[in-house]
Amino acid sequence: MPATQEVTRVRTPRRENHEVLATVSSLLGSKRVTLQCMDGVVRMGRIPGSKNKKMWIHEGDVVIVAPWDIQDSKADVIWKYTRPQVEWLERKGYLK
Repeated sequence: MPATQEVTRVRTPRRENHEVLATVSSLLGSKRVTLQCMDGVVRMGRIPGSKNKKMWIHEGDVVIVAPWDIQDSKADVIWKYTRPQVEWLERKGYLK
């Protein structure tokens, strides 16, 4: 029987930085993904070089994104949640 991970702290989107929760819809290649954001906008997301090798992203993953100021249809991926963290977000009402 696998041990379940207990969630102690979960990073939530910071409103002052205009961060939004999103689900990865598809992988486009070249560090780019299609995102379905919780504010109802479909954005093209970019995985920054600093997180490229550290953060493996797959379809269906829940992430935090920061929409660009100059182009709202694009965003940078900031954070990726693990499965126990996603379950915590669902219980607390952050995810619909």
